[in-house]
Amino acid sequence: MNKKERDQHKTKLLKKKEEIIHKLRETFNESKEVESGIAQDLVDKAESSYTKEFLLTLSNAERERLFLIDEALKRIDKGDFSICQMCQKNISKKRLDVVPWARYCINCQAKAEEEESL
Repeated sequence: MNKKERDQHKTKLLKKKEEIIHKLRETFNESKEVESGIAQDLVDKAESSYTKEFLLTLSNAERERLFLIDEALKRIDKGDFSICQMCQKNISKKRLDVVPWARYCINCQAKAEEEESL
C-alpha cells in the first residue's frame, strides 16, 4: 500500500472516529435526559429503563468500533495497516475500502466469527 492510499485511509478513519465520538456524546446526553425524567407510573419507569439500556447498548457497540479504529490508526503509523493480524497476509484493498478498521483478511474474519459463535 502506498503513502497516498494510507493517507486516504487515515483520513477516512479519523472522520469516522469523530462521527462516533459525536454520536457517543449525543447518546450520553440522551441517556442522562432519560435518567433525569420523572417517571409517573410503573409503565413509564419500565419504558425509561428500556430506553436507557438501549441507548447504552448502542454506545457499547460504538465504543468497540472506536477501539478498532484506534488500533487501525496505530497500524498505519507502524506501517502494517494492510496486514492481517491473524495470518500476516495482505488484507484486500476492497475490504479496507469498505471496512478500514478491519484487523483480519476476509478468510480470517470468517474463522474468528465462527469461533466466536461456538
